[in-house]
Amino acid sequence: MKLEKSLRKQRVFRDRTIQLETLTDLELISRYRLTREAIFCLVDKVRPMVERPTQRSHAMTVESQVLLTLRYLGKGGFLSEIGDLHGLDKSSVSRGFHCTVNAICTVLDNITFPWSLEQQTKVKQDFYRVGHFPKVLGAVDGTLIPIKRPSPNEEAAYVCRKGYHAINVQAICDSSLRFTNVVAKWPGSTHDSLIWSNSQVGMKMEETAPDGWLLGDSGYACRPWMLTPLADPQTKPEQRYNAAHIRTRNTVERAFGVLKSRFRCLHKSTGCLWFSPQRCVAVIMAAFKLHNFCIDKNIAPPPEDTDMEVDHATGENCPVSSQDGCSTRRKLIAERFT
Repeated sequence: MKLEKSLRKQRVFRDRTIQLETLTDLELISRYRLTREAIFCLVDKVRPMVERPTQRSHAMTVESQVLLTLRYLGKGGFLSEIGDLHGLDKSSVSRGFHCTVNAICTVLDNITFPWSLEQQTKVKQDFYRVGHFPKVLGAVDGTLIPIKRPSPNEEAAYVCRKGYHAINVQAICDSSLRFTNVVAKWPGSTHDSLIWSNSQVGMKMEETAPDGWLLGDSGYACRPWMLTPLADPQTKPEQRYNAAHIRTRNTVERAFGVLKSRFRCLHKSTGCLWFSPQRCVAVIMAAFKLHNFCIDKNIAPPPEDTDMEVDHATGENCPVSSQDGCSTRRKLIAERFT
């Protein structure tokens, strides 16, 4: 027994936070997507939820859990590879990762839609500078996040129109590429218009009729608060309307591109999220909130692949636009694009 003990491989505990002292901010952004100051700020925010009292002499620190979580979100792949990189076994990495993801979702309360008059006035002014389209409160679109094959009883619902398993995420952004609303819970086969009609923002706009509108693509019905492009613009004013609409609504596509470049685990080039749909939703929301956190901290996205191809969720069956929506669009074209 003593001989067996002496031959047993001794566990090696590496200093897994030394990167915070030795790497430059550019190197940290490349590996972990955040600067040193931002990482320590995030550590302080999640510490109350992540740190657990223990008698173990080599307990995983909060810093280590944050770093391994940021590494996975930024690079994708497998948790076992992240464990090898940080000198941890897969079960420890999995516990630390999901605990930190849930903490990020709780402590970062930074996705809010501009409902106040003051907020909406600023958003409209900023959007107008983009494409000279008036009274825009946000650009909306859906994007597909690939996930592993769910259980057989729910698999069919998650197969998106491109043939892989996914979650269809609907998001609204402002002109600074900051997300102001995110709905990340619907299976990949769900149409954008159904997600919108069941969203809190969609239902509130239906009730209150705000002084402004969102810009959506042809996957949405044209309503007084949701303006879509004309399918076949004939006149010069209609063409100018469509051109301004495209320039302005393009912000949400750019926002998705920056998000998936910054957090590669969401992009199909790294495979998929290898978790249950419920855990995938938490990972997705953590990435969106960290994206806004990066904007708050003025952290530029990593230089590689900032114009990544993004899978959009819009299907082929376009919803029928309402008469009041088409009337609002015609009036706008006559008043502002003629």
